[in-house]
Amino acid sequence: MTEHPKTETDHISQARAKILDAAVANAVFDGWGGPALAQAISDSGVDAGLAALAFPRGAVDLALAFHKRGDAALEVAAATEDMTHLRYSQKVARLLELRLEAMAPEQEAVRKAVAFFALPQNGADGARAIWDTADLVWRLLGDTSEDVNWYTKRATLSAVWSSAVLFWLGDTSEDFANTRAFITRRIDNVMSFEKFKAQMRKTPLAKLFAAGPGRILERVKAPTGPMRDMPGYMER
Repeated sequence: MTEHPKTETDHISQARAKILDAAVANAVFDGWGGPALAQAISDSGVDAGLAALAFPRGAVDLALAFHKRGDAALEVAAATEDMTHLRYSQKVARLLELRLEAMAPEQEAVRKAVAFFALPQNGADGARAIWDTADLVWRLLGDTSEDVNWYTKRATLSAVWSSAVLFWLGDTSEDFANTRAFITRRIDNVMSFEKFKAQMRKTPLAKLFAAGPGRILERVKAPTGPMRDMPGYMER
């Protein structure tokens, strides 16, 4: 039995899902541009007016919906994944692996999405999508940072995630074993750098900097409330 939407938001969400399903099926051939969206609307049978509400910015919103679906799949997978026996760095790596596993059946569609977001006019949205995935991973790990570390953690993991996706797209090893090893190496590099930073903070020069110019960093705060996923602010 088909479930009928209860609210206008539900109606739009269901329309968005139908169009996205149709787009993914053809993404290997059509990519994620405007013509692909038009074809997906036609294939899905969704009214054009409703489609405009589902994707107000057109093709870029369609590609972002595809990315967000992968993030949602990660949340579901993480909820049932037992990582209690893993070290912290291994947990980070495992979550990135789960995110890739969620995309694996649609690898060619992902390849087209990467090319789409590489276009200059879509670059900012692509970078934001990568940031959102990194933010999700940290939230799933229970990150509680509220200062400048909130930004550095997400910036660092964004770099790891974007490079992992590019590596994965060219990986022909069984079960993407080479990609898993690549992620482990990158995470180990990040953890080594974090240890180095912790050691540097104990040096006299670092302490002098923290007491002087470095104090401005104490004013940098993470986003809060409903704007949690937006750039933060600096206390005056």
